[in-house]
Amino acid sequence: MNFAILGAGAWGTAVAVHLARLGHRVTLAPRRIEHALEIASARENKDYLPGFPLDQNIQIGCELLPVLMEADVAILACPSNGLRDLCQRISTTLDDVWNLEMVITLCKGLERDTLLKPAQVVAEVLPDITCGVLSGPTNAAEVAAGKPTAIVLASEAEEALSREIQHAINGPALRVYRSGDVSGVELGGCLKNIYAIGAGICDGLGLGDNARAAFLTRALHEMVRLGSALGGRSETFYGLSGFGDMVATCTGSWSRNRSFGEAFSSGQSIESLLSERKTVVEGYAATDCFHRIVSQSGKEAPLLNEIHAMLYSGKDPKVAIGDLMNRELKTEH
Repeated sequence: MNFAILGAGAWGTAVAVHLARLGHRVTLAPRRIEHALEIASARENKDYLPGFPLDQNIQIGCELLPVLMEADVAILACPSNGLRDLCQRISTTLDDVWNLEMVITLCKGLERDTLLKPAQVVAEVLPDITCGVLSGPTNAAEVAAGKPTAIVLASEAEEALSREIQHAINGPALRVYRSGDVSGVELGGCLKNIYAIGAGICDGLGLGDNARAAFLTRALHEMVRLGSALGGRSETFYGLSGFGDMVATCTGSWSRNRSFGEAFSSGQSIESLLSERKTVVEGYAATDCFHRIVSQSGKEAPLLNEIHAMLYSGKDPKVAIGDLMNRELKTEH
């Protein structure tokens, strides 16, 4: 199968390495031409995934039309805030693109102005192309290294197409499950980044193992309740794109959302933390997006609300922890 991967961050590059290892035709297309030239010359993405040589069969492209012209699947490996622009650029090529069966998004965030999920953005801009979502606990370096990983491919496509792409992406070290709950898979991928920031705050404050375990337990409960109310299936949030991704992102030292929360609670300013990173901390914007949704709907989300108060209203993390601990007592459910 012919895959075009648009965006060459760590995860997009790791997916390219994985697919090439399976024998697929793969083109990796960075956003910037300078980055494309660097990767093509070094045969390595030194900016985002150093230490993993790129197979000579991975083509490096930059202009969209040549990259997409013979692609069967386009994988959109961009941050959520760049998804609409990328889709609009893709739309200008479609008269000359013949084989494209599905676009698959990798981003895990809402569009900030509209509060739309990634698949909804794709549907607005590319209404005639089937959209899929690939999500789950995926440390890019581990996938590139061929360490065992499991992910979920969510799509509302016809079963034959979903199965075909599932089997194409699946490999000895990357097990791919299938789901029809696109909304639930996307919501889990967005919400877990918010709770990863909260887990990092717990770590930065040195609250200990008990506090972290309690936080993760209540975060899962809140994710299931909130995600189900927003249109996902409850069982999805107990799967790879919900609980699985949350565990990885809340505990992994590599997690940019967790490390952002840890550094923030240690006293570093949000402005410096965001400006000094090459990669996007999706959970920061997602916190504001979901807080707006919760505020408009009147849904209960105490962890989300306290994380938002810390990040956007300057609330002292220690005060926020105290307010959570002193909420009205209730039964566990």
